[in-house]
Amino acid sequence: MIQVLSSAWALLFGMFLLMLGNGMQGTLLGIRGELEGFDTFKMSIVMSAYFVGFLGGSRLAPRMIQRVGHVRVFAALASAISAVMILYPTFPNVAVWTIGRVLIGFCFSAVYVTAESWLNNAADNSNRGQALSLYMIVQTLGIVAAQALLLTADPSGFVLFVIPSVLVSLAVTPILLSISPTPAFERTKPMSLKELMGFSPLGCVGMFILGGIFSAQFGMSSVYGAEAGLSVPQISTFVATFFIGAVILQYPIGWVSDRMDRRYLIIAVSIVGGAGSIMGMMYGDVFTLLLASAFIIGGMANPLYSLLIAHTNDFLEHDDMAAASGGLLFINGLGAILGPVITGWIMGTSLGPAGFYLFTAVLFAAMIIYASYRATVRAAPASEDTGSYVPMAPTATAVALEIAQEYAIETELEDEEAAKNAD
Repeated sequence: MIQVLSSAWALLFGMFLLMLGNGMQGTLLGIRGELEGFDTFKMSIVMSAYFVGFLGGSRLAPRMIQRVGHVRVFAALASAISAVMILYPTFPNVAVWTIGRVLIGFCFSAVYVTAESWLNNAADNSNRGQALSLYMIVQTLGIVAAQALLLTADPSGFVLFVIPSVLVSLAVTPILLSISPTPAFERTKPMSLKELMGFSPLGCVGMFILGGIFSAQFGMSSVYGAEAGLSVPQISTFVATFFIGAVILQYPIGWVSDRMDRRYLIIAVSIVGGAGSIMGMMYGDVFTLLLASAFIIGGMANPLYSLLIAHTNDFLEHDDMAAASGGLLFINGLGAILGPVITGWIMGTSLGPAGFYLFTAVLFAAMIIYASYRATVRAAPASEDTGSYVPMAPTATAVALEIAQEYAIETELEDEEAAKNAD
């Protein structure tokens, strides 16, 4: 752990500042949209636009990095993020905000690809898992801490938009002044979606469903809070609770994952997540229960991402794992684009804010039904033939997924070698 921090502290600190900026702008737009009089469906289009850009960035960033290098890509896109954040309050218009969110999503995706490549270069086989865990924790803590910064000024003014713009600008400094060498960037040939579906139908369908759940959580929770009449401190606490649940419950679920049929754990986690959604739908007027529902949903949805990746890996050869990661990310991104739009449409009906929870409840139910069906179609692999669960955040790009796959393979090979030596 100390070795990782000493070699990658500038990168991790820079990423923390970037996540502060990203976490602030997402929640702030949900609050400001209500103040500007934008209806729920229009705000859902704005929020969905981030995931359109993010998916596009994840596909194009490798080409950009190969063409001009990590440093130029990182500096240019971070500057663009900073500029767009200032434009939001200057032009309070749905079309402008939608274009801005596409650009923000694209830039953040490419910045993540760059940062994750650097992180992989700074780690070695002995500490790659620790580096990945630290990166995930820093990302999540940045989003959580960002919610507290929302309380420092009036959301109807400019200051709360200036703060994330400054934070993103400052994030570039420690990273670009670091003495760490920029890594060579290699692209993995992707696996076709048809091939991936043949290997793991549950992995593919589950990733699509989870994309909708996570994007509703990440993109629409602040819109829900504003529509439900929560105060700014309540909204910031509500949004933060999703990610607090993710951090706390990720590792216990991962520990259980390595000791049972992952399909049954996916079902169990989805049942708990669905129960949390029903709780929020029925008791949305009780703030403590609203926080409990957010903790449960965040604590179940985020580990599901890693669970589905681990389940898919159980049916893949080592050489196919990295190739499969790009396909899983693409499928998740498609679900993420649709999530806010459908959520906003449901919230715009007579259901009102409760539609936010109805949407997540339906998706968790779909996960339960399909996972239960798949458990009857194919036998689970023997426990000794399954790979390791590697904690991952749904905000990760294909580069981070490939790092996780490498770590899972290395861990599995080490376990096999240890078992041979024991015999």
